[in-house]
Amino acid sequence: MSRKFFSIFEHHKQPLVSRDVFLKRVAKCAWTAFLLLTVTVLMGGVVYHYVEGFSWLDALMNAIMIMTGLGLVDTLHTTQGKIFTCFYAILTAIVFYMLLAIIFAPLIHRFLHRFHLEIGQKNENE
Repeated sequence: MSRKFFSIFEHHKQPLVSRDVFLKRVAKCAWTAFLLLTVTVLMGGVVYHYVEGFSWLDALMNAIMIMTGLGLVDTLHTTQGKIFTCFYAILTAIVFYMLLAIIFAPLIHRFLHRFHLEIGQKNENE
């Protein structure tokens, strides 16, 4: 696969994209982060609902509480639920950092790209 398939950002030698393109990129990354968050929470909610027998509201609440690092609200009764919670806590910690990276990547890229362009212009003027 080509490098272009994996990259949504312009090369450092290319000019800075317009504000509209940048805002679309931020919206695309925010939407991607939202979908990842939704899938992760729904996965936890489904498992807690069917394995532990929690109501949908309680299952989603427990999934969200694990994801935020606050811990379970309800007591787990099955071995499968306890094992799932161990792995789900690790997964959601990884997903949390992925969400941060996805959301902040366009902002950091634009800052560094602009900084790099300013340095290049100063070197050309000297």
